[in-house]
Amino acid sequence: MYREMTISDARSVLPLYIDYYNTCEDGEWTEETAGRRIRQVLGMDGGYGLLMEDGNNPIGFVMGYFKQYDDLVSFMLEEIVIGLSRQGRGLGTALLRETERRVRELGAAGIELSAVNDGMHAHFYGKEGYKNARNFVQMVKWFHV
Repeated sequence: MYREMTISDARSVLPLYIDYYNTCEDGEWTEETAGRRIRQVLGMDGGYGLLMEDGNNPIGFVMGYFKQYDDLVSFMLEEIVIGLSRQGRGLGTALLRETERRVRELGAAGIELSAVNDGMHAHFYGKEGYKNARNFVQMVKWFHV
């Protein structure tokens, strides 16, 4: 049901990625941009992904990278996606828990993530014990008009 995800799995998860983000998050992902995003995350130093499959069919995945600090290693969770037709069945929670177990075994002291600031994300992560960081704020400066 679970296996480590590699860059060679990018093509098989593209439909899940594009469908979820374009439908639920009003994205404009294409095969080119989504494929680049997946390859960037998995291909970076410390990149790690976990694939959830039903037989040989991907039904969800998580990806991120191990992030070194001076005194510990954290796992930066970049994406967690469950196929739209399978949402609401506890699969995302199961995938998150399995990810936590595996990255902890690989040396992570915790998981960090950025999420959309809405009720759905607050509920999903909150029920698993995730809290807003009090010592960090995400900042951005966009250059396009």
